[in-house]
Amino acid sequence: MSGKRWISTLGALSLAIAGLGAQAALAAPIQTSQPSKPRSAQLPPLSDYVGTYAYQGGTIEIVAADDLFAVLDGAKYRLRRKSGDVFINGAGADATFHRGPDGAVSAVQDETGLNPRLSPRVSARTKAGFRPRPLGAPPYRYRTPPNLRDGIPVGDVGKSDLGAEAANRIVAGVLDQTWSDVDSVLIFQGGKLVLEEYFYGYDRDTPHQLRSATKSVVGAVVGAAVANGALALDEPVLPRLGYANVANSDPRKSAMTLRHLLTLQSGLDCDDHAPGSPGGENQLYNTPDWIRVMVDLKMVQAPGAAGHYCTGDTFLAGRMVEKATGRALPDYAQRRLFGPLGIRRTDWTWNHELTNANKQFGMMSMRPRDMLKLGMLYANGGRWGDKQVLPAAWVKESLSPLSRVENTDYGYLWWRMSLRVTTPDGPRRVYLSAAQGNGGQKIYLVPELDLIAVFTGSRYNTGDAPQNKIMATVVLPALINARGIKGDVGAPAR
Repeated sequence: MSGKRWISTLGALSLAIAGLGAQAALAAPIQTSQPSKPRSAQLPPLSDYVGTYAYQGGTIEIVAADDLFAVLDGAKYRLRRKSGDVFINGAGADATFHRGPDGAVSAVQDETGLNPRLSPRVSARTKAGFRPRPLGAPPYRYRTPPNLRDGIPVGDVGKSDLGAEAANRIVAGVLDQTWSDVDSVLIFQGGKLVLEEYFYGYDRDTPHQLRSATKSVVGAVVGAAVANGALALDEPVLPRLGYANVANSDPRKSAMTLRHLLTLQSGLDCDDHAPGSPGGENQLYNTPDWIRVMVDLKMVQAPGAAGHYCTGDTFLAGRMVEKATGRALPDYAQRRLFGPLGIRRTDWTWNHELTNANKQFGMMSMRPRDMLKLGMLYANGGRWGDKQVLPAAWVKESLSPLSRVENTDYGYLWWRMSLRVTTPDGPRRVYLSAAQGNGGQKIYLVPELDLIAVFTGSRYNTGDAPQNKIMATVVLPALINARGIKGDVGAPAR
């Protein structure tokens, strides 16, 4: 998967960041002229549009780089010029800039309404997001990651299988933008964190949006609830959620279990990537009660028959935890998962209603080192230090091919995928487990190479995955070569 999404078709300057969020009008429209037409064939410079604008009860920033970008909650979205002062946002809708009597841009109008320009300036943090490193920064020099005594051992990359040359190639490729919009790279190999680098204004203390990688976090929280006896994998969904009566009643719906939700095999009429799907994200987020919409959907298949990429399945699984434990999912996660790992919960709103459509759509943000901790937990069979946080059997099943989603193996909200790697001895196929989110949020597990790799990124909605390329062209070839491996790595049993 090159960019599986917690939020699908995120378009800057759309009806919230998903492209279809809440229909919220801005406070008071301002007086404005019609969009101006250029006086000559020359288009207005992109610098005309730079600034901070009111948007959806908050603000959005417009930045001119090689193209025009909208920046919302730290996420960058390219705007393509259609004509003059009219651009097309990521949702395919017009974003029209208006000018005042003095000719200066005064507002931008999209599906949400008229959004006044508040200032011609943008924040320093947003500016930093358009350069891998600040102007005038000294040349890159490798440093061993610091030992923060946070449960993450550290070591020198030159003494690891990755090697200093490969590490320098990774960083050089990010800095010269061979691999664009990679915000962080953490390589944990041979039991130690040997490479930890941050770019585009991020640092180790800055939480990063996880997007759909949040699904894998939800899977871990569900595992904790099952381990503590609050839930059973094969218990029916509807009774636990408390719905005695639902629309489109169907015996198959009554047979839907927690296990089906975790493998995205609910059988409900839900597919985020099928236009117009009644349970797809772009339909769901514009309704007042996402859970109700999901349980009222028609059944199109028997549960367990086939996997479809359905974020709503994850919402149902999380709500089952809440009903079973009497706690909000983030609170239960802090107690049973994050707390034992020393992770500070950040920016996670788990409401399934329109108020969350104006916020984070159920996704969370996490520091990359904390993402690494989650990867370490799964790589260690659910154990952290001397504590068994998740059952080893749960972890093994989570990372096993239990269903197929978009032609890729899938476990309990974890992907089981492969990358084609070129080596001097010919192409190799490396099989790995992954938590993945739109924009380049990645946790890769390759136990055969004693590797956990964590990436964050801001390349949203492009279909491009520079993180996969870094893995396939630098990281994996270096490890295969260092270990003298001649065949495929982690190939499934035949």
